[in-house]
Amino acid sequence: MKLADKVAVVTGGASGMGRSTVLRYLAEGAKVVIADFNTDNGQDTLDAISDAGFKDAARFIKTDVAQEKDIVAALECATNNFSKLDIVFNNAGVGGAIGPVWDIDESEWDYTFDVLVKGVMFGIKHGSRIMRQQNASGVATGGTMINTASVAGMSGGCGPLVYSAAKAAVINLTRASAIQLAPDRIRVNSINPGFILTGLTQGKNQTEEQAGTHMDKMQPNPDHGTGEDIAGAAVFLASDDSRFVNGESIVVDGGLTALGPDLWNRFEQTYERDLKKNYLTRGTTGEGSTQRKLSD
Repeated sequence: MKLADKVAVVTGGASGMGRSTVLRYLAEGAKVVIADFNTDNGQDTLDAISDAGFKDAARFIKTDVAQEKDIVAALECATNNFSKLDIVFNNAGVGGAIGPVWDIDESEWDYTFDVLVKGVMFGIKHGSRIMRQQNASGVATGGTMINTASVAGMSGGCGPLVYSAAKAAVINLTRASAIQLAPDRIRVNSINPGFILTGLTQGKNQTEEQAGTHMDKMQPNPDHGTGEDIAGAAVFLASDDSRFVNGESIVVDGGLTALGPDLWNRFEQTYERDLKKNYLTRGTTGEGSTQRKLSD
């Protein structure tokens, strides 16, 4: 098992990508604290964990990641119950403020950044304090921080404006923190999901199947992402397999960012797949362009 004897805290761990990661961490041998604001989802997750036979390896604590004291309490829940801390997955998120830039309300901007950025900063701040103390006392060596960012933070037009700005901040916070904590063997990386079907991304009036069918069209891969896809990346970044991976943003998006501006679809062609001929264009070289029939 990749995470045997590891202890993790997962914020937003009672639903979506967080819950998938919690279940995968437990299956890989870790002990996990689920830190989530929604107590009903927390209980449902604990019930699922109990049914899977991992009851003694998990705890739930209600957590508002925008409140520093709540993050401290969640991390202390791990050390008090399981004696140490190896992994902090700063995953909790909201859609936040959505609308044109000229009409963004200050309080809604603050709420979005409090959850998506301040919550991550608190996790890194207090998680690194515990890990550095463990290093000094010999309880453990190093540790790993994983932050949920987004492909929305990598370019314009891939998500709501405020959300995108916040996720860009998470990506840079990840890099800067990785540099500061590297001498302590504490690694800091982010996961940048693309279109992942969760309760956060499913429309209120959509069934899960309807939402999934709609999201299937969002990227080159024919199938949308799931929480399990993020959990796989989170296991890699939490394990010793990624020992030399630090300050990185792991993109999990089915080829979405590789696609870029999606010009082929804008010209009603599918990534050159439906062209009837091959072309060679020579631009302004003065030499003519050529075309030929497709090879069999």
